[in-house]
Amino acid sequence: MSLDYRVLQEAAEWFARLESDTDDAAEREAWAAWVRQPEHARAWQKVQRISGRFAPLSAHPAGRAAGGMLQQRTPSRRQALKLLSLVCGGAALGLAGGRLPWQGWSADLRTGVGEVRETRLADGSRLWLNTDSAADAGFDGAIRRLALYRGEVLVEAVDEARPLLLRSREGQLRVTQAARFSVRQRDGSTQLSVFSGMVDIQPDDSGLGRGIGAGQQVGFSANRIGPPAPVQAGQQAWSRGILLADNLRLVDFLAELARYRHGYLGCDPRIAELRVVGAFPLADSDRVLDALAATLPVRVQRRMSWWVSLEPSGAA
Repeated sequence: MSLDYRVLQEAAEWFARLESDTDDAAEREAWAAWVRQPEHARAWQKVQRISGRFAPLSAHPAGRAAGGMLQQRTPSRRQALKLLSLVCGGAALGLAGGRLPWQGWSADLRTGVGEVRETRLADGSRLWLNTDSAADAGFDGAIRRLALYRGEVLVEAVDEARPLLLRSREGQLRVTQAARFSVRQRDGSTQLSVFSGMVDIQPDDSGLGRGIGAGQQVGFSANRIGPPAPVQAGQQAWSRGILLADNLRLVDFLAELARYRHGYLGCDPRIAELRVVGAFPLADSDRVLDALAATLPVRVQRRMSWWVSLEPSGAA
């Protein structure tokens, strides 16, 4: 369930105020009243998660306010217990409830947030790893193998007798000729974009594979392959450190830019449909945001260094 933009901004405002460590009882009580609402509690959890600070609540002003809620013998006590499980246990539950990314942590090829890395493989092929990605490469006498654990990879495969196999979470790709293609790991699906050559898809839980030719892109899950769509050559510009926008919606542009920076980058729904055109340097996302503010009717709101949003230029 997505969170309302305004509620998220309110949560960020509360976090910034409570981080100032002012011992203001009235403010803590106001925060406690605000966070009792389920949607507010979920927004608070997200701000906490993005901040990267899962310190014990007793050491945080907001935590002391939540602790006070637990002393009340009223229906709000149950809400406070739920809140504590959300804020304190969010990270642990996320690890316990999902598959641990051990392979990604130990992968031979890794990039941090905002980093793009080029590697030449043993067979002469080239591989570019996009921001916050992890992959492995292992060649033997019969097969060339790649594995993408998270993020995105661009491969320029040379033509040779050995097939090249690339595994994602949802299935396997097979290349038997020279090809240039990218693979992006999404939540529950893999996106394949083919710029030259041919790539065969074999989902893990489906006996039906499909070949995808140059100029096409497709998403697939473990049991189905979606319909193909045209691919744009500019989608691989990230390998050169450039984010290309060709009449892209602002909300979609920011979603891509957010991959290259730490923290939260949001967009007020009132300006989400504004269009962005141009080539932007991925190495300096703050400069990109300032350029947007100079060319579009928007302003950059930096509530904290890691919480940035774009709002209408006339917004209060």
